[in-house]
Amino acid sequence: MSETRTRIATAHRVVVKVGSSSLTTTDNGLDSAGLATLVDALAARVAAGSELVLVSSGAIGAGIAPLALDGRPRDLATQQAAASVGQLMLVHAYAGSFGRYGLTVAQVLLTSGDVVRRAHYRNAQRTFSRLLTLGTIPVVNENDTVATEEIKFGDNDRLAALVAHLVGADALFLLSDVDALYDGDPRSGSTTRIGEVASPADVAGLDVQTSSSGLGTGGMVSKLAAARTATEAGIPVLLAAASEASRALGDADVGTAFRAASSRLSARRFWLGYAAGATGKLHLDSGAVTAVVQRRRSLLAAGITGVDGDFEAGDVVDLVDESQRVVARGAVAYDVTELPEMMGRSSDELPPEQRREVVHADDLVPVPVR
Repeated sequence: MSETRTRIATAHRVVVKVGSSSLTTTDNGLDSAGLATLVDALAARVAAGSELVLVSSGAIGAGIAPLALDGRPRDLATQQAAASVGQLMLVHAYAGSFGRYGLTVAQVLLTSGDVVRRAHYRNAQRTFSRLLTLGTIPVVNENDTVATEEIKFGDNDRLAALVAHLVGADALFLLSDVDALYDGDPRSGSTTRIGEVASPADVAGLDVQTSSSGLGTGGMVSKLAAARTATEAGIPVLLAAASEASRALGDADVGTAFRAASSRLSARRFWLGYAAGATGKLHLDSGAVTAVVQRRRSLLAAGITGVDGDFEAGDVVDLVDESQRVVARGAVAYDVTELPEMMGRSSDELPPEQRREVVHADDLVPVPVR
């Protein structure tokens, strides 16, 4: 077994994400038998000594049957209504199923604001820490009844990667109806399973497919993005089928393993790079891009060629190159109204109160190409 798989198999604190299609069906809503089988595997991991955080999709799917809907609703209001019904059923089912093993679950509903806002992010860290100390199993989901962005554009893969760093996880499991990463569309019958991904370069250019189950919002694109977010933060990832949860959470000898980066980002730098929402853009010339990305220097006013957005000092902004590609992200030291008269000018040309860095190196994180 590879070092990555061994690390995943022996991880103490783990985050497990399970997709909608593994917990629900279009006709019958919540799949109680499938959920119980999943919990069997999760409880076995806990019995072996691991701490567990479960990121569970399925709230909307679980609400389809009770509301007598024909399938996953398309309009936002009905999606939110289905989520409000299904979330209650989902957590009740988890509480009962984990209760067979004497385990207590806690419901944690998050919105994007809870990870975008630094104060909320830290509050969530404290809550998770206390829940785990008390021996409970946090069951996490996006708060679909109020979080419109997730329903329209996202999924829980990214949420799972953010939670993994937030709780200081030692490994992340992405379980769904996808059994592994392949070098093409597995439905073609002529592709090969990729057993391990050592770096993002290994998957560059792959033809990955989106989900077609009709229940989930995610697909391989979102799973790869989540795996990259986690591994770049120093957390190894296992992508496997939920039907093989017992093996995945046991010896980790199935699916595709993603090797973690050698160092773990600090909570602040991870938040800046992956969790925070950018409220504006600073356009950089080529020299500033080199200084920020390659030399890891602070951004000075002289290297800024343009400003977009509506932000205040302390807000997070994207730094873009001359091709409009985001190359870094950081906390800006000035309001948007101050920068136009400063940009392009050297420190010697600025008044003393404007000579400090626009984005200090300690508050700046280069963003890899995605």
